[in-house]
Amino acid sequence: MSEDRKAEGLHALGKKTQYKMDYAPEVLETFVNKHQDNDYWVRFNCPEFTSLCPITGQPDFAEIRISYIPDVRMVESKSLKLYLFSFRNHGDFHEDCVNIIMKDLVKLMDPKYIEVTGLFTPRGGISIYPFANYGRPGTKYEQLAERRFETHE
Repeated sequence: MSEDRKAEGLHALGKKTQYKMDYAPEVLETFVNKHQDNDYWVRFNCPEFTSLCPITGQPDFAEIRISYIPDVRMVESKSLKLYLFSFRNHGDFHEDCVNIIMKDLVKLMDPKYIEVTGLFTPRGGISIYPFANYGRPGTKYEQLAERRFETHE
């Protein structure tokens, strides 16, 4: 790992992976965005997300898609992977998982804009695709969130 990254306090990157066995937002880490002067999208796709149904305890499988426009801080990808993995033994409904992920990332990074979609595999013949988004209040990103929410499929 570079000295710049070490100075930013990143702990997971470059070390032996320690997996948490339940929901663990504390594993999330950030680093400084070197391109704060312009807007750009960062996308993550986690096609192997799992959580547990809070009623039956059965596993639920999903593809989680995260897209955001960073400001000062950005989420470090290995810590995000460990965070998403921490849902593996966590019992929550699909909609809750998506909203928790979005809110944790907003709290962590304070992005200009973020959206999280969960493409959950069918259970009982029905697929559920929850979508949550956030745009910084009082900015054009709040308006972006409203537009994207209104036109979401």
